[in-house]
Amino acid sequence: MNQSTSDNAKKQENHPPVPSGKVGVLLINLGTPDGTDYWSMRRYLAEFLSDRRVIEWSRFLWLPILHGIVLSKRPQKSGAAYKKIWNNKLDESPLRTITRSQSDKLSDMLSDPGENVVVDWAMRYGAPSIANRLDALKEEGCDRILVFPLYPQYSASTTATVNDEVFRALLKMRWQPALRIVPPYYDDEIYISSLADSIRNKISELDEEPEMVLASFHGIPQSYFDKGDPYHCHCQKTARLLREKLGWDEARLQITFQSRFGPEEWLQPYTDKTVEKLAKEGVKRIAVLNPGFVADCLETLEEIADEAAGIFEEHGGEQFTHIPCLNDTSEGMAALENVVLRELQGWI
Repeated sequence: MNQSTSDNAKKQENHPPVPSGKVGVLLINLGTPDGTDYWSMRRYLAEFLSDRRVIEWSRFLWLPILHGIVLSKRPQKSGAAYKKIWNNKLDESPLRTITRSQSDKLSDMLSDPGENVVVDWAMRYGAPSIANRLDALKEEGCDRILVFPLYPQYSASTTATVNDEVFRALLKMRWQPALRIVPPYYDDEIYISSLADSIRNKISELDEEPEMVLASFHGIPQSYFDKGDPYHCHCQKTARLLREKLGWDEARLQITFQSRFGPEEWLQPYTDKTVEKLAKEGVKRIAVLNPGFVADCLETLEEIADEAAGIFEEHGGEQFTHIPCLNDTSEGMAALENVVLRELQGWI
């Protein structure tokens, strides 16, 4: 063996081990505070509301408001809301509980002995962080990773900020995995069918059918739509396909938008105002579902099932039904599995 061959062999022997050969799937949802106390809520809200994709105002205008007013008052209010829905048994938010379960169940569904698929989950804001779980997947030997932002409808304030954080994490990696991003699946057939089944199943449990069903989506500022965000169009198509699947018209299934924040105009009609208006007009029974959320969370369990229900009853409504998100039900998992298997083609 000549000197050059000997030196190369020595270098190879000293090379750090690099696990490889596996495919990772990373489910990513919005985020959750670690607790309902002031400081846990403040940390979470500071990270969330500092994101330029979420609040697009000038930093000179927004940051003094955020740190001078919002973060001094909102943590108490948000903490009180979270306490109403908190999973006290596990001391965590329902979003964390459900997202973990979705990851575990999807892992079981993809556990074909002939495949090397590792499923994990992360939060865009809070823990576990995207960077942390990408590193963990790499350490397990995932040299190909499918990133799944858990938003059926695309918006710059949700899907895009997940993608931003993923690529920020990759900037720090010497050896980057191959990456795929799951595209929005607002018109996916299995997703639409799963939503329709969830509506039928819930209505079948009621003594009287609702006179109207509202599909309430998280809103975005009207200015974001005016700048070209496709979110409103995606929501409208989901609602239209859902009506077609159920055989309903717009009078039976209406679309509304919730969770507005700040003084500017958001997408309309607003969910809370619509619920109040229907009750005042004499509608006695309504049901509300949240097709844009894959897991129940503060915006569905507190804002809709509790707050909107109170508004409806306060103004004369009698039967308010919240239709749960798809969560980790068989229908919900079928929708997630279908999207993942489609996007993993060629990798497994």
